[in-house]
Amino acid sequence: MAELCSEKYSKFKNRPAAFFVQSIMGGAMVAFGAILALSVSTGIPWPGLANLMMGLVFGFSLVIIMVSGASLITADMVIGFLGIIHRRITWGQYFWMNLVSYLGNAVGSLMVSLLVFIGGSNYLAAPWLSRAHQIAVGKTGMTDLQIFAMGCLCTWMLQTAVMLYFKARTDVGKILLAFYGPLAFVAGMTEHCIANIGFLALPILQQPIFTKITHTSLAAAGPNAELSWGFARYGWAHNQLFTLMGNYIGGTIFVGLILHFISDPQRVIFIYQTSINRLQKWARLPK
Repeated sequence: MAELCSEKYSKFKNRPAAFFVQSIMGGAMVAFGAILALSVSTGIPWPGLANLMMGLVFGFSLVIIMVSGASLITADMVIGFLGIIHRRITWGQYFWMNLVSYLGNAVGSLMVSLLVFIGGSNYLAAPWLSRAHQIAVGKTGMTDLQIFAMGCLCTWMLQTAVMLYFKARTDVGKILLAFYGPLAFVAGMTEHCIANIGFLALPILQQPIFTKITHTSLAAAGPNAELSWGFARYGWAHNQLFTLMGNYIGGTIFVGLILHFISDPQRVIFIYQTSINRLQKWARLPK
């Protein structure tokens, strides 16, 4: 993982535009998953089954991200954190790499949400408008501590799957583990910062249409609460702030730090030194 951090930071440093584009791609894939989750869960009267369907269609997003080499901020948080522990990057380098990763993810997710809003189609019909608003109200209506806690749970599950993805030895094993992570955090009703951009941006953009078509009067709180982009309750920025904090702690402390401490440091050093020796031997071969 430390070597992967070195590779990521090398791309960020030497090819920042490429790193930003792969972050946009990662955010777009997550937003696609959110839109699909909205599409298939609309009209299902049983909440547990609706959550399961959302998770099942969302699972493909991380598979595409991991296989294609796109970037996702929650993975970069953990990979970079392990890179700091192994002295591959500094805290300053870690901050800037993650900032660009987040901004790229946000741009990609917002682009998909905007395209769906412009495209309209059945997403402007009453059932899908109501379902999108229901999901958004549920996510933004929680308290600060609730959002933070569910953010911790999200990356605890998701990044455990990511770490196991890198340990898997077969393509099938890697795909199953990458699929399970999003399935778990979506079906488990947890909070992911980039997924929430997809889940929240679309109903905020659609809100005037939602009130017109469903003849709903918005309120200060409750099922028909008015959504906003701000830091107040039922605001996008409010949810993002505490979700990001929870995602960071869940990924770095509950996954990255714990895995670092339970790993065999002597074996890690041996594997690293063996890799270096192989590279040096390869470099000395006649060309």
